[in-house]
Amino acid sequence: MQNEDAYLTRKRIMLVDDEPGLLRMLETILSQAGFDAVISFGDPREALAYCESASGQANPAHLLVLDVMMPGMDGFALLSRVRKIGCYARTPAMFLTAKDEPRDRLSGLGLGADDYISKPFLPQELTLRIKAVLRRCYADENPMLELAACRVDLSNAEVLREDGSSCMLTAKEHEILSVLARNAGRIVTIDSICDACWGTTFGYENSLMAHIRRLREKIEADPSSPVSLVTVKGLGYKLVEGERS
Repeated sequence: MQNEDAYLTRKRIMLVDDEPGLLRMLETILSQAGFDAVISFGDPREALAYCESASGQANPAHLLVLDVMMPGMDGFALLSRVRKIGCYARTPAMFLTAKDEPRDRLSGLGLGADDYISKPFLPQELTLRIKAVLRRCYADENPMLELAACRVDLSNAEVLREDGSSCMLTAKEHEILSVLARNAGRIVTIDSICDACWGTTFGYENSLMAHIRRLREKIEADPSSPVSLVTVKGLGYKLVEGERS
């Protein structure tokens, strides 16, 4: 359970609530529960602007926790707008609100929310229900890759280098690396990668090569002599875990 909790608490949580005191309390509860990547907004319009600016990233947030009654834009409207942003189309969401009417629950769940928690709440109940949503939504994810020159946290789309530095993967880099990770140690053909990442086997070979080159710059000690993301001439690519040159 401790290892599982460590995996869950690496997820990035976005909180949106217009009550400053409650927002600070939520931050404290999540920090004490081990969540170290929390993004907070007191204004739903600022939260929406952040989501729109992060649209080119992979997993800019893994769970949205939204208040319903907010000035300017309520939580239902915010989630509806956020759901139109590609990288948030499937991000799980929870409503945290004082409203407890059946029709409000149905409205939230109808928008694709994964849970609905009424105020007041117990801190332990909040963290347990957040972990339950994360566990359900990310159950099949392989969160960490051990490569020759780095570790890759796929759940956060982050490359952690041996020198202590880090960098983020783009959405497409994350998608390509995830395909290779699911087939680690095996050759994945160019057609298979293109089909998985672009939905077609035609016209994206050059784009794939460009993304592979940038991926190597992030994960390899020497991108010109790769040992983790290797080319299999005439066939495709193979991801090699845990080996050093």
